Amino acid sequence: MQEKKPSLFPSLKLVAIAAIAGIIAGGVAVYMKETAKGNGALDVAAIDCAPAAATIARLTPFAKGQVAAFIPSAAPQMLTLPAFKDGEGRDVRLSDFPGKVQLVNLWATWCVPCREEMPALNALQKSLGGDKFQVTPINLDNGVDVTKPKEFLTETKIDALPLYHDGTLASFNTLKKAGVAIGLPATVLIDGKGCMLGAMNAPAAWESDDAKALIRAAVGEGV
Repeated sequence: MQEKKPSLFPSLKLVAIAAIAGIIAGGVAVYMKETAKGNGALDVAAIDCAPAAATIARLTPFAKGQVAAFIPSAAPQMLTLPAFKDGEGRDVRLSDFPGKVQLVNLWATWCVPCREEMPALNALQKSLGGDKFQVTPINLDNGVDVTKPKEFLTETKIDALPLYHDGTLASFNTLKKAGVAIGLPATVLIDGKGCMLGAMNAPAAWESDDAKALIRAAVGEGV
């Protein structure tokens, strides 16, 4: 028998999904049932996000191609999520990374598009991650046991992303109630103050030149 070649990351497949999502919002999202109530909220009054409008205007032209489903925020607002856990069970908050643009990605091992997207997010972190930017993935597998997501990250050689975990689904529920997330994967881009720059309810080829251009525009670097 002829040896079957390993499949490459399905960028074209993700592009197609993202394009559809841009037309019918969330049409390909993996829908979730709300099983826990989050105590976080989108707090507009917590910080002045008005200056983020200039960043949104700068990155908007780059929401195209393989990140065409990315929707820039109409009015920037503060993103506050409940605390989630790191791989050792310690509390982590988005505010623990001040000054960094963050691509916050909600994912789960049972979500097929999420699993397909993770290598691209890993590649994006390797390429652009640093003092000014990071990918912040939050796993939503139910419960406190993180064995399954840990095994997935190891098996798929996701070596640049940390394991953050929210087994209560509070992160998702907070974004859902705010009208930001309707399914998985759900991705939100925030600036260094925590102001929301835009969101996507579909997987994307985050390792692509289009995605990198979007992130560089958000950070304020040349493209």
